[in-house]
Amino acid sequence: MTDSTRRFATRVDNYVKYRPSYPAAILDALREECGLTPATVIADIGSGTGILSELLLSGGNRVYGVEPNREMRAAGESLLADYHAFASVDGTAEATTLPDGSVDLITAGQAFHWFNPAPTRAEWRRILRPDGWVSLVWNVRRDDTAFLRDYEAVLQTYATDYNEVRHGNVGDEDLAGFYGSGGPALRRLPNRQLFDLEGLIGRVFSSSYTPEPGHPAYEPLRAALADLFGRHQRDGQVAFEYETRLYFGRL
Repeated sequence: MTDSTRRFATRVDNYVKYRPSYPAAILDALREECGLTPATVIADIGSGTGILSELLLSGGNRVYGVEPNREMRAAGESLLADYHAFASVDGTAEATTLPDGSVDLITAGQAFHWFNPAPTRAEWRRILRPDGWVSLVWNVRRDDTAFLRDYEAVLQTYATDYNEVRHGNVGDEDLAGFYGSGGPALRRLPNRQLFDLEGLIGRVFSSSYTPEPGHPAYEPLRAALADLFGRHQRDGQVAFEYETRLYFGRL
């Protein structure tokens, strides 16, 4: 599927159940580095099912969740229904629909690699107030355990367009070009998830680069995951270890 705004429409249930959150220490870093206070108005771009927005709302902030995918946006609205400071916005990174100079901080969690950099940068400069900040956050799966190395091999074998769309394709040069003036600063934080077999399968099929039911690789991938789990589980679980990367700076 070439339309990135539609790629996750059939993945929402698994996304809600099995995608990792972000460490609460992100809020401390944003307070220290970007002057985050409860008065800071935030636009969370590509807010999806509300994972990052929920963390930001826990700090008492006004958050605009900008999400183009109807199914993902509905899931976020459901999750965050009790937060009166949350506003759901049908928009894109390149056309948020937010007013000029209306936000102090822009965040994007796990979604930045889907955005078109040049029009996104222009749009974000438009909606940011003077001296506003931009923070990009994503979980990077580590490769320093036998399970995670074998998991990567399974994806390379059975995923559809994994190497083309993975967020790891965004490098330091891309970020420096987007931010300008030397690029963003970076904080690294540990993060992890534990999964039983059902959770492992759900986590895998929450990703848009994995085959869906009916695809020739769907059942072989499920079988490979069962084998992978059997070889690596300890006490009925496997561990996903992440490095959460928090980039921040001004455009």
